[in-house]
Amino acid sequence: MWEGHERHQTPQGHQAPQGHQAQQELQEHRQHHHIDAVDWSALRHAYGPADDVPGLLRAAGSPDEEVRAAAMEELNSALCHQGSVYSATAAAVPFLARLAADGPGHRLSLLWLLHAAAVGSGREYREVRRAVAAALPGLLGLAEDGDADVRRAVVWLVAAGGEASLPLLPLLRARLDAEDHADVRADLVTALGLLDVSPGPRDDRNRALLATAPEPEVRRAAATDLLRTAALPLPGPLVEAALDAYEAAPRDDVPDYWPDAYRPLTDRLMDDPDAALRAVARGLPLAWELTETWRDRERDVLPWLGAAAEDAEDLCGVARVGAALDDGAPAPWLEPPLRSPDPAVRTAATLAAVRLRVPGALDLVLRLMDELPEAAASLRLGPLSAPGAVVTAAVEVFGAAAEPVARRVAARPCAAWLPALLPFPELAAACRDDLVRLLPASAPVLVALGGAAGPAGPAAERALRVRAEAGDLECATALGRLTSDAGPAVAAVRAEPDALARRIGAVRVANALGPAALDLLPLVEERLRAPSREARADAAGAVWRLTGRVADTAPVVAAALARPGDPHQPHVAALRTLLAMGVLPPSALPDVRHIACSPRRLVSGFPCDGSPHPDLEARRLARELLARAMGFGGGTGVGAGVGQAGGVA
Repeated sequence: MWEGHERHQTPQGHQAPQGHQAQQELQEHRQHHHIDAVDWSALRHAYGPADDVPGLLRAAGSPDEEVRAAAMEELNSALCHQGSVYSATAAAVPFLARLAADGPGHRLSLLWLLHAAAVGSGREYREVRRAVAAALPGLLGLAEDGDADVRRAVVWLVAAGGEASLPLLPLLRARLDAEDHADVRADLVTALGLLDVSPGPRDDRNRALLATAPEPEVRRAAATDLLRTAALPLPGPLVEAALDAYEAAPRDDVPDYWPDAYRPLTDRLMDDPDAALRAVARGLPLAWELTETWRDRERDVLPWLGAAAEDAEDLCGVARVGAALDDGAPAPWLEPPLRSPDPAVRTAATLAAVRLRVPGALDLVLRLMDELPEAAASLRLGPLSAPGAVVTAAVEVFGAAAEPVARRVAARPCAAWLPALLPFPELAAACRDDLVRLLPASAPVLVALGGAAGPAGPAAERALRVRAEAGDLECATALGRLTSDAGPAVAAVRAEPDALARRIGAVRVANALGPAALDLLPLVEERLRAPSREARADAAGAVWRLTGRVADTAPVVAAALARPGDPHQPHVAALRTLLAMGVLPPSALPDVRHIACSPRRLVSGFPCDGSPHPDLEARRLARELLARAMGFGGGTGVGAGVGQAGGVA
């Protein structure tokens, strides 16, 4: 028994009826009477006024299981909708608790609903949590329920109570001694660790359990709680003990059931890259997460990623890791996927071979272009990836040595492969008619060949002008890059019927064409008032490209860097713009230093398409910006901004 738990007492003035049926009748009478005492029409839930809640609560107490199930589904949706709670939630909690303790069934569902209420958010969350805390004493008898899942749900609910559950700590400790189910005992260890405010006794208990508990689930819970509060770097013996327990019971708890202070074992190990690497070596599937969380761990995790690669997505991850290794790495585990009949797997394996600079990688690319030309040209290895990545990556990685690949591109050009021709102007010139045909995708190559004055210039200009005059903004922008005539692009932007589309198009054209598109300045400046910080930074960069103004644009660009906890690529765009400006505003110096020096990833690599991790580019740009600032610290431009900030450490 949990001593001290309370059952609902018979109201004063009522004689307790004898027998199960009489007890049920009394319970229904009491429940219905109290339900009607609440002014439900004055309360709200997710769908509006809560006047339907009394009927749902009565249905949840029905002896008919199907009626109860339908009512529970509606109560869950109305009272705790996608994590939000409402005024009706607080009012319903006492009735839900009574149903869980004494109702005819669905105890587990009712406890889950109460737990969702306890951890919910919304304007009324405090009121709801107070209601759940008040209901807890009447639920403690369920800690001895015959269903282990019900007992676990009670423990989660107690843990969710936070400070309100502190008086229940002696009961939790007593229950830990009496409980015989491994998962329930493990949950009790976790709940005690989260609630116990005395670190000495808490840690002593966990160490004793880690050393003596026969159940690996309990040892894992004890080690997890010890690691949660341990200083970094995590103690090696404790990490090994936790991994021993995890190997014996390889399942991590779902954190949604626990308060925010809880850290699953794998999450806590990821706070220490050396501990996470130990876990990878012991077989935990954390290799990809490790290299996505920490910088410069690619070589450490490559063997594990390679050995576990099974499909195109896995192989794209291998390719991304390989892109960070300047001298490549051996990859014997690529042999099977390179022979795969699946075009996606074979293409991704070839990309991985290129990124890893595997001997013979260029021959693999040429063979892929010959045997699977359509896959090599058009296959997208990720939902947002560009087609033809394996061909362009070969030129990017191997440079002049990839000329045979570029010759194959020139022999049968396609839009996806055209970037491979940029380092080889003679090969590009030899296929100028195809380049004209492939406009506007080929515009960068044609510009590199000399623009309108180049060998394909007149034909390309004619082809682009026809489409630009028809309102094609992409072709009009390409025409501006080819000829320096921004008129068609300006006209195409102004012809956009939607005001937002005009402003976005103006920024895009200004960034592409610079001062030639100065007529778009008013539209670009309107975009400086956009709600998105990234949109404002993009517009500020466009204003600078149009006018050369730095004083009022650089701070706007720099503001896009001050995004703690927001790992997205606008960091990269803002850094590129500041480098192009040659300015490092004092306000941006701490952020640029952080991007340059952090051991953790600061830019997300999602989704992975086998290209280099964008965080690598962010760090490179930040370091280059700092280096320029140091080199010109006594002058103007970058140095002027840094000088005001007190120099670069």
